[in-house]
Amino acid sequence: MRAAWYERGGPASEVLTVGEMDAPRPGPREVLVRVRASGGNPGEVKKRADWMGFGIGYPRVIPHSDGAGVVEGVGEGVSYSRVGQRVWVWGTQSGRPCGTAAQYVALPSEQAVPLPDGVGFEAGACLGIPARTAHRCVFADGSVSGKTVLVSGRAGAVGGFAVSFAKWGGAEVVATIDSEEQAVAALEAGADHTLNYRTDDVAARVWGITDGSGVDRIVEVALGRNLALDAEMIAQLGTIAAYSSDANAEPRLPFWPLLFKNVMIRLVGSDDLAERRAIEDIKAALGAGVLRPRVARRLPLERIAEAHEAIEGGQSGGRVVLDID
Repeated sequence: MRAAWYERGGPASEVLTVGEMDAPRPGPREVLVRVRASGGNPGEVKKRADWMGFGIGYPRVIPHSDGAGVVEGVGEGVSYSRVGQRVWVWGTQSGRPCGTAAQYVALPSEQAVPLPDGVGFEAGACLGIPARTAHRCVFADGSVSGKTVLVSGRAGAVGGFAVSFAKWGGAEVVATIDSEEQAVAALEAGADHTLNYRTDDVAARVWGITDGSGVDRIVEVALGRNLALDAEMIAQLGTIAAYSSDANAEPRLPFWPLLFKNVMIRLVGSDDLAERRAIEDIKAALGAGVLRPRVARRLPLERIAEAHEAIEGGQSGGRVVLDID
């Protein structure tokens, strides 16, 4: 099969190789998926770059956990009726060496989820990590019905899905943006209010929107940079769910303002999120048209280094997807 891989950490153009290798076979309780589209994520390009200095973990890594395609084979214990199903996959390269940047991938059957009719493979390849992360940020601390949720940095994939999930869950949704283009996208995703964090007094606007009570939940992409602002905006008994803090990885905690409001800070990773409710909600929301993944660029597998560089550069307007065929 045709595949992309790396055998050491480093810059994309130096370590990524595209070539031929043996196709996998499905083991017990696994399915074999013919990959049609592969979605890269910021965390995966950081893995390839060996960002934290932990090493790549395996002698050879086929990157990308997210993708979509068609089931072409099943292992022992899986019904043959699954063959021919269109699916989106998640967690493919989480704790495993072989991801979706290849023509075939074998993975546990439950991690290949039926893709609704009318949803393209390129959209299915955008779901796994960002949709599961957004779902946990929004719902891990209970229902948001009747609450106010602020989503910081709607421009990213997680932020966009968080806006849609929060609105779907019955919340009034506030999204922070920094351009008119992002404002339009946030409103399309379901936001009730958009605040430009470069030009607006965000805290004052939030107090006005909430009649002085603050927001009940914050989905945060830049915890270190925004923690003081979040402490000002959060309501009593509120939750700040943070999934990134690139601007400041070791933030100082405004302890007393958060303590007096009885605030919970939830740190949300993505590799180990496997809640059944999240997968069922993603399926339901996708089928209902609530989740509408935005694809900014589609590139062939041979241009995977270019795709990684685009992700590292903060590709705006949507996800970068590899067309495997």
